[in-house]
Amino acid sequence: MEKLSIDDPSISVVIPLLNEAENIKELYINLNNVISSYKNREIIFIDDGSTDNTFEILKHLHEKDPSVKIIRFRRNFGQTAALSAGFEHASGDIIITMDGDLQNDPEDIPKFLEKINEGYDMVCGWRAGRNDPLITKKIPSRLSNWLACRLTGVKLHDSGCTLKAFRSDIIKSIRLYGEMHRYIPAVASWMGVSIAELPVKHNPRIHGISKYSASRLFRGFLDLITVKFLLSYSTRPMQLFGIPGFISGFLGVFIGGYLAFIRLFQGVGIGDRPLLMLAVLLTILGIQFVSMGLLGEIIIRTYYEVLNKPIYSIKEIIE
Repeated sequence: MEKLSIDDPSISVVIPLLNEAENIKELYINLNNVISSYKNREIIFIDDGSTDNTFEILKHLHEKDPSVKIIRFRRNFGQTAALSAGFEHASGDIIITMDGDLQNDPEDIPKFLEKINEGYDMVCGWRAGRNDPLITKKIPSRLSNWLACRLTGVKLHDSGCTLKAFRSDIIKSIRLYGEMHRYIPAVASWMGVSIAELPVKHNPRIHGISKYSASRLFRGFLDLITVKFLLSYSTRPMQLFGIPGFISGFLGVFIGGYLAFIRLFQGVGIGDRPLLMLAVLLTILGIQFVSMGLLGEIIIRTYYEVLNKPIYSIKEIIE
């Protein structure tokens, strides 16, 4: 991967917002102080259905600074959708994401650009000294990070930190759904991208209220299971459903064979035995699992053929 000049990079800063009117002006000032020296820059604010005067403040900033772009949603679609819209409309070679609550520090951005310039495709922030409540945020975050590391194999301390930097061609090729924005490194790992992690500052929230909730943690866990499936079995679903199907079917047939033997050759009645019901259940489950695997294989092949989507990711071609 070619190096990008950190002296004059083409950068896009993507910031999703939801009712952050009290933070926008200070965020813009702090961010502009850091990136104003770069000629090819843009700041993309995504108003994710705010009900305060967030949009009015953003319009005022745009009138003063044309490099400020605004994407306004009709309603609240969530952080994943906001980031996805920002990625689609970003024009920079390097795309940086950060929160709009002043907890991420723009002064960390030059370090991310330097790391990208070293050849990394993606740089993730690590809130080593996180300024958040222990019970409601730190402990759930640690549990989520531990699970993400174990299930995806991507070893990051902080998968939930929004402050990240990406090469544009990498992030634009990833489609996001649900709450999967926090698992972008895991999804990208399938492509064989190089990922670095940097400790970043994390400021306490001063204005506004957190948008985090317990339900969001649960939704994130479900998306983590989805990510695990996409990484390991998206192109070979039969291996996911076929193995337990084979084991279940084998046990069902084995138990059924044993019961048939004692009935036919020993004259023992089996009609009232719970073991018979178990044999039937295991056999049916085995057939269902294998059938699901076959249907999954058909769907996956149809998906890739209709969209002409490759099952690989090319880093470069030398001719």
